[in-house]
Amino acid sequence: MNSERNAKFLWGVATSAFQLEGSPHADWASWDSILSSKPDVTNHYSLYKEDLCLLKELGVNAYRFSLEWSRIQPREKAWDNNAVAHYQDVINILLENNIEPMVTIHHFTHPLWFIKKYPWHKNESVEKFLNFVEKIVSTIKGVKYWITFNEPYVLLLGGYLEGCMPPGIKDMSLAINALKNIFICHGGAYDIIHSKIPDALVSVAHNMAALAPWNRWNPLDKLLAKVAKYFYNHSLLDAFITGTLKVKFPFKEEIDIAVPIKDKIDFFGVNYYTRIHMRFNPFKKMGIELRHRDIDGYGLTDMGWEIHPHGLEKVLRYASKLNVPLIITENGIATHDDQKKIKFMKRHVDVLEKCIKEGIDVRGYFYWSLIDNYEWLQGLDARFGLYKVDFDTLKRKPTNAAAYYSYLIKSRDFS
Repeated sequence: MNSERNAKFLWGVATSAFQLEGSPHADWASWDSILSSKPDVTNHYSLYKEDLCLLKELGVNAYRFSLEWSRIQPREKAWDNNAVAHYQDVINILLENNIEPMVTIHHFTHPLWFIKKYPWHKNESVEKFLNFVEKIVSTIKGVKYWITFNEPYVLLLGGYLEGCMPPGIKDMSLAINALKNIFICHGGAYDIIHSKIPDALVSVAHNMAALAPWNRWNPLDKLLAKVAKYFYNHSLLDAFITGTLKVKFPFKEEIDIAVPIKDKIDFFGVNYYTRIHMRFNPFKKMGIELRHRDIDGYGLTDMGWEIHPHGLEKVLRYASKLNVPLIITENGIATHDDQKKIKFMKRHVDVLEKCIKEGIDVRGYFYWSLIDNYEWLQGLDARFGLYKVDFDTLKRKPTNAAAYYSYLIKSRDFS
């Protein structure tokens, strides 16, 4: 890789394959009724060349996207080489336009055969996933930045505690084993990638949140916020430092698990969206109630999340203890209001600039998302895109926020 490719600050946008293009072979395809009528919600799989032109229009120099495992391996013993070639073409187009590809290997979805036979709590899941990684890394060319897993804790909470995502399980012991296997897979994927691409940069994208007690005078609210802050934000960081995953749930005994990921991180991906307030409620599961409230006066997003730019500084400071470069791999807002989107972006980039000036080693910022897409638990009405999608005609239309992001990229020099 040339020195210019190493040195530049990454200004980008992020997407995930399934949220743009769907897949008839994915577990989520049968999970949501929307997808039964709109399996390819934006027709991105066919319109990808036109969508990639939008990157050049924006002026970004990086693009984070994912590979849809279920398209590449629709059956356990069947590989679709045309799907691999499709993603390789995406990468080739990016490189031809001097746009750095950042590839996410796993972004929530699985082939149906995998989730039915080898869900993450089963140890056989490790071999199946690493076979996929070996295939991809041996075939795909031109990628330096790799994300092994997007938001593993969200996958854990949604798939194994709340049961609102595949595999739809509500079992804490199975959740812990699933998380252990995912970490084993990260360690294995890290080794595979570096064996094929010695100068690769490998990470996870960790969803981090600012967490606070609902009532700061209530000792139970304070306890919940403290425990949640450690588990949700810090336990993964500490596992990369020590090789031990410490699981602390409220009112439960601490669990220590050895995981083979110590120092297996080249940069760290931070996804940041909001602040969450913790409230003790004996009538809720585990006594935990999660609330959003508009403390800063910036309002809530269309998904009801608090807009809290200062929290970005908090989580970047947390993540800096890893002593590796940080990249904001997702930051965005669901809103139909262009001005609200612009203000959100400006306030968060202002915080980013402050952090860089104060010595936090942040090497990139990726806005979520390029175009409107399918949002996992909210469907099609959560408008994160810089480009608006008419889901009936599939036409893309730039928002005012797209022009503002172009302006930000030109006006802020973080190199």
